[in-house]
Amino acid sequence: MTLRSKLTAAALLLGLSFAGSQAVAEETYTLKLAETWGPNYPILGDTNRSLKAMVEKMSEGRIKIRIDSSNKHKAPFGIFDMVKAGQYDIGHTASYYYKGKIPNSMFFTTVPFGMTAPEQYAWFYYGEGFDLAQEVYGQHNMLSFPGGNTGVQMGGWFREEIKSLEDLQGLKMRTPGFAGEVMSDIGVAVTNIPPGELFTALERGTIDALEWVGPALDLPMGFHQIADYYYGGWQEPSAELQWLINKDTWNKLPEDLQEVLRVAMRTAAYDMYIQTMHESGKAWSSIQEEYPNVKFRTFPDEVMEALRASTKKLLAEMAEKDPLTKKIVDSQREYLEQIRPWTNISDRAYLNNSDVE
Repeated sequence: MTLRSKLTAAALLLGLSFAGSQAVAEETYTLKLAETWGPNYPILGDTNRSLKAMVEKMSEGRIKIRIDSSNKHKAPFGIFDMVKAGQYDIGHTASYYYKGKIPNSMFFTTVPFGMTAPEQYAWFYYGEGFDLAQEVYGQHNMLSFPGGNTGVQMGGWFREEIKSLEDLQGLKMRTPGFAGEVMSDIGVAVTNIPPGELFTALERGTIDALEWVGPALDLPMGFHQIADYYYGGWQEPSAELQWLINKDTWNKLPEDLQEVLRVAMRTAAYDMYIQTMHESGKAWSSIQEEYPNVKFRTFPDEVMEALRASTKKLLAEMAEKDPLTKKIVDSQREYLEQIRPWTNISDRAYLNNSDVE
């Protein structure tokens, strides 16, 4: 082979190699995302649109996300099954909706009297939380990533004032997750209803009370038109949503696109937390000014004592039955015991001394 022939062959090989690398670089992936929420749902739905925009921009179009809301897929509480089966690549939902299928899922949303949102994020990313979530969801061909936090949630809307533990006996209330089990344990008739049906259920008397989120999301739902008593929270000191991702989908993505998703999810999740804080402040001011019928209340001491006792009892019972449950419960308790003293001498002490009420 002449020198010229060798150079021509080398150039051809280089060109083919470059073309091949360009083809790989330009390969695109369209991921289908199912959300529990209805179309354009404020804050919760905003988080998925924020994720979509960031992912598509950061990947320069190599990842595209198609979002199907609950009106499209018709299964607001079916996200777990659809992602596990590969019907959808990603799901955005609350982990505790699936405690009937995998009881350990609920710990990654919230636990009554547990960690606040900053404490829980610290546990997720710097404690054992993230690894424990993968241990739970990995058994079902999924990965789990924090999907946005609402912060402290309110204790709920009640048509009648709760003055004693007796007033809760037989009360029909919508409240999900472990809090539902606690409320049931102290005598409440608990049910779980999809978000889109809550107003109608309260209006028609199907339920006597409900717990949704907080002012930012409660005000648009119109609960204040039916129930006058708004109670402080205990059941969800933080409420973390989840992005569930099908493992087969994840494994097909190049490493750089996996990292794009990781960064975008973490950013969008935090943005939801601060957006909720901002919108709840505005909404609570509106409620105080425009709806004088709404009366803020805290539960009586005997109710709070019963709730705390039931929470401890039920957690202990669950931990006794399953080693992984015990591992998660112990991890959360130990982390809380480590971090809460700092919260007490920082945030709590500051708020106690603040001159703004």
